[in-house]
Amino acid sequence: MPVDQLYSELEAKVRALRPQDDLAPLHDAYVFAAEYHKTQTRDSGEPYMVHPLTVTLILADMQMDMICLQTGLLHDVVEDTSVSLEEIRKRFGPEVARCVDGVTKLSKLNLNSREERQAESMRKMLLAMVTDIRVIIVKLADRLHNMRTLGSVSRERQERIAQETLDIYAPIAHRLGMGKIRGELEDLAFMHLEPEAYSELVRETENRRQANEESLQQIRHDIQLKLSREGIPARVEGRLKRAYSVYQKLKRQKIAMDQVYDLLALRIITDSVKNCYAALGVIHNEWHPIPGRIKDFIAIPRPNLYQSLHTSVMGPGGLAFEVQIRTEEMHRIAEEGIAAHWKYKEGRKGASAAEDDQRMAWLRQLVEWQKEIRDPGEFMSTLNMDLYPEEVYTFTPLGRVIVLPRDATPIDFAYAIHSDVGSTCVGAKANGRIVPLKYNLKNGDVVEILTQAGHLPSKDWLALVKTSRARNKIKHDINATEREKAIDIGQKYLEREARRLGVALSRISKADLERVASDYGCSKMEDLHAALGYGKYSARQVLQKLAPELVPETVSEPEPAKPHQAALGDGSKENGDLVIKVKGIDDLLVYRAKCCNPIRGESIVGYVTRGKGIAVHSTHCSNVQNLMYEVERKIEVEWARSASEQFPVKMVIYTDDRPGMLNQLTSILFAESSNIRSLEARADEKHNGDGAIVEMTVEIKDKRQLEKVTGAIRRIPGVRDIERVQ
Repeated sequence: MPVDQLYSELEAKVRALRPQDDLAPLHDAYVFAAEYHKTQTRDSGEPYMVHPLTVTLILADMQMDMICLQTGLLHDVVEDTSVSLEEIRKRFGPEVARCVDGVTKLSKLNLNSREERQAESMRKMLLAMVTDIRVIIVKLADRLHNMRTLGSVSRERQERIAQETLDIYAPIAHRLGMGKIRGELEDLAFMHLEPEAYSELVRETENRRQANEESLQQIRHDIQLKLSREGIPARVEGRLKRAYSVYQKLKRQKIAMDQVYDLLALRIITDSVKNCYAALGVIHNEWHPIPGRIKDFIAIPRPNLYQSLHTSVMGPGGLAFEVQIRTEEMHRIAEEGIAAHWKYKEGRKGASAAEDDQRMAWLRQLVEWQKEIRDPGEFMSTLNMDLYPEEVYTFTPLGRVIVLPRDATPIDFAYAIHSDVGSTCVGAKANGRIVPLKYNLKNGDVVEILTQAGHLPSKDWLALVKTSRARNKIKHDINATEREKAIDIGQKYLEREARRLGVALSRISKADLERVASDYGCSKMEDLHAALGYGKYSARQVLQKLAPELVPETVSEPEPAKPHQAALGDGSKENGDLVIKVKGIDDLLVYRAKCCNPIRGESIVGYVTRGKGIAVHSTHCSNVQNLMYEVERKIEVEWARSASEQFPVKMVIYTDDRPGMLNQLTSILFAESSNIRSLEARADEKHNGDGAIVEMTVEIKDKRQLEKVTGAIRRIPGVRDIERVQ
């Protein structure tokens, strides 16, 4: 569609939604953006201006205000053209400038890596969101259009953008209650990240579509009739479950498609809370509810203010389906979230809107918790954890609701109560009985934390916790303890060396001590003691600076040891892993960590171990964040050029229990020239007893071959899921 025609469509839409508004500011922003973007094109070849116009159309559909619409049109001019933020401020005012600045990435900053740029851009956006929620609403509209047109970019960029969407933007949309946008973002990301699984799922869904739609129509008619007889005013909508949501359920529960109870779903929208519960009674009176599938989000809303009653029932002919029951107001909030809330805030914009909106409480907390995290990898990882959709609703003994991520532990619960309760936690009770600290909390658990004064958290807790609040507090306490030990060791080391060399430390002035500490980049002597304790510097060198007349310089004296050199001794690459090397250094012992066994092509990170060399982990390894609480031990590593190495990869495949399955699996590996090191097959008693589990270790060249093999295995009829064991 031509650009001018697209703008006419936008103007018509805004005029229909906001007949009283002056549209001159909208036209002014369009003319300005069109002028600066006029020579630019997108990867698809279409004029670049199509993108900001489509983003603004999405914002208009949300009925956002004029400031937000202008930001939509102008959101790329500072980042992608010669326009400065000051020009935007002068021409369009401070509010538009602030929103444009919040959406603008930090691509022009001189940061070392894409990871650092991504982390700092995200940090900047979060801070801007706290001031004005319109920043993230524009960013979500921007990401939605980019995801819709992702087919025009390279495969590598598709995967990177889709993964970031799934990790960050879809969860943010969820936390803001924007269900429609979250659903579309997840499905688009799934399509690009798992094309084989997506195609298979769509194919299977299409095969059932006609039968499912006929069933939905009949059930919808029956429900409408029964509600009408009971005098309950309602409209009934039918839908099929979203592709990504189905995929998640199949993976999580290791089940076949016909065991997904909520593949078909109906939504009953009525006029009052009282009639929501009355409608639930009608449904349960007609069809048998499936145990464990009834959820009351009206009595206990989700943190994003989502409210509905959920139930799954066994319908006619053994057909299972889900029913969601809500009021019109609840439906509006469920679909549009904070964007729906915005429409009713005319005259109360920016910070005032955020201050009284419960959905923003999590964001202010999140920004507070993230302030101290400087490592970009850790920042993005913990941010991802914080955005994880809440699943578990637990209670204190006094009835306070504590919402935590799925698989959260009593330690997470303790830190959610208070950091002191977390630090001194020694045990826990769930529903009156003692449970281990690694226990995964369940919906409805009443949790009591047992504490002991003076107790300190353990490093092992880092492998158990799921919330960044708990993780950051544990790391802080561990770092403080480790630092105290390092200070004590460093002080004793310096004193011992001083006695050996005949230096009287007591006669050296405080000013001289602080001067030498400053030479080593330390603000006080305590910091230098800690550095000596960590093995960063030599005590003899420090004493030579303090008393040069007593401690002569020697040519044999080593330079201040770098952390990884001090820890490694003289390991050489001949003893290590020849396919990985430390960036800029050739003589260090390097080995792949057994916990994740990274293969060529995967993103990797090195960790300096004491006396063992450099352990190399996949950046997605669950142990990475547990190890990286000491950031100074992180070291950059990369794959060497040689491509002849084969990597052992263990896979677990969940399948239907049928003849010929093993033959099909091994045929795929034979076609890929992939050797099988070990193979074991057994019945799957856990998942309905009609499945099988195949465990095999195969030799794989790189990430691309692994993706090809797993994609081919997924296409085998009867394969429910495949996991790589790490």
